[in-house]
Amino acid sequence: MKARLAAAGLLGCFVLVAGFEGLRTAAYRDPVGIPTICYGSTAGVRLGDTATRAQCEALLGRELLAAHDAMMACVRVPLTPGQRAAFTSFSFNVGSRAFCRSTLARRLNAGDYAGACAELGRWVHARGVRLPGLERRRAAERELCERPS
Repeated sequence: MKARLAAAGLLGCFVLVAGFEGLRTAAYRDPVGIPTICYGSTAGVRLGDTATRAQCEALLGRELLAAHDAMMACVRVPLTPGQRAAFTSFSFNVGSRAFCRSTLARRLNAGDYAGACAELGRWVHARGVRLPGLERRRAAERELCERPS
């Protein structure tokens, strides 16, 4: 899995997402009440589910590759490694549908890289509540996004 992440330029993204999501091997409710496990995985999770660290790392790797592929399907401009990692992290967090329909994606595809990176800072709410954890995550994603290649 790590070789596939490295080939896609996503090892840094793995570290970023794992750091912000944190590892939880037993299912729990996230800040807005969604059953979550491992490093922020929600698909098919039920309270009472458990996983090992190895299972969680493999799951995160698969989910990041899927988020990357879905994000790249709606990006029509070249990306730096930092932009690729930042937008994959963002897409993993908000979902590829939200990413592809966002002002961020429109700015990016118009070649407005600075504007697209700046848009990250607007996505700090979950169900209408401003979350300090999302503010920190978006700041880290923006820093990656704006990093020279």
